[in-house]
Amino acid sequence: MNLFERAGMVLLRRMDPEAAHGLALQALRAGAAAAPGLVTSARLRTQVAGLNLPNPVGLAAGFDKNATALQGLSRAGFGFVEVGAATPRPQPGNPRPRLFRLTEDAAAINRFGFNNDGMEAIAGRLATRPRDLVLGLNLGANKDSPDRAADFAAVLARCGALVEFATVNVSSPNTEKLRDLQGKAALSALLAGVMAERDGLERPIPVFLKIAPDLDTAALEDVAEVALESGVSGVIATNTTLSRVGLRSRHAGEAGGLSGQPLFERATRVLAQLSTLTEGRLPLIGVGGVGSAEQAYEKIRAGASAVQLYTALVYGGLGLGAEIARGLDELLARDGFANVADAVGTGRTAWT
Repeated sequence: MNLFERAGMVLLRRMDPEAAHGLALQALRAGAAAAPGLVTSARLRTQVAGLNLPNPVGLAAGFDKNATALQGLSRAGFGFVEVGAATPRPQPGNPRPRLFRLTEDAAAINRFGFNNDGMEAIAGRLATRPRDLVLGLNLGANKDSPDRAADFAAVLARCGALVEFATVNVSSPNTEKLRDLQGKAALSALLAGVMAERDGLERPIPVFLKIAPDLDTAALEDVAEVALESGVSGVIATNTTLSRVGLRSRHAGEAGGLSGQPLFERATRVLAQLSTLTEGRLPLIGVGGVGSAEQAYEKIRAGASAVQLYTALVYGGLGLGAEIARGLDELLARDGFANVADAVGTGRTAWT
């Protein structure tokens, strides 16, 4: 991080968190943010669910909910980017304040509630997206929808031709009863509808399932079984947690999903358990607490074929994705791996 970026980070941390997030998006749109460009190597290039990634370090959904900063993000050094969540109709989300920095914990709590401009506006932006970007869309459901399962399929039908992959998000804690869709019967029915819509696309794309880190063993076994039977292309593990164990910040009691460093161990254990349950038959994307090359490497060795981050950018800046990718390359070289795919799962037993 250079002096200009450090000064910018100091300014952003003095602002209201949601206002600071908006300013970061403006900087990306204006070309004033970190732009390290393509970060890749023979060790970092990999294929996940048919997606050819220049490196396995991605930006998680939630940072650019409305796909407004795609040009800047295409130059930020990420191997892939996920935007959204998008819902069929626009919705304002929950009342502010709804985003809280937990600086002492290198974490954040959000209760946004799928605030977004709706699939029509987002589709318009996706239509003019940079073509050199591996881009995915997080699918969501409207809070007041009478058929939330149908909402996921509707967003895929509208936007599926404009992205390289899509993610079914049934794991956000900020839409009432959304996580109930992770139950075996409900999840099977939901995914059947989404996959039928996917198969009808002119260019069928990979569909991932994003799960919560708060599932018990039985629920995780059900998720693994449904994922394997449904035909989804992979699982993203995990979303934010409702746990507040070990937090020190004065904002620890705020309602919403916790992300950042306190989530790393919980999310990585779920990832490793899921890797064991699926026996390598589905690629996994590891999310939750990734803030360094060492943590990205640990996720990969626990069973992830790729990783995503978001909250760490609050503390490390927009150039952190590229920094992690370069550091990961060095770690792979240190340990004698010719390619990142060779490292996947090699340390899983430490987490199970």
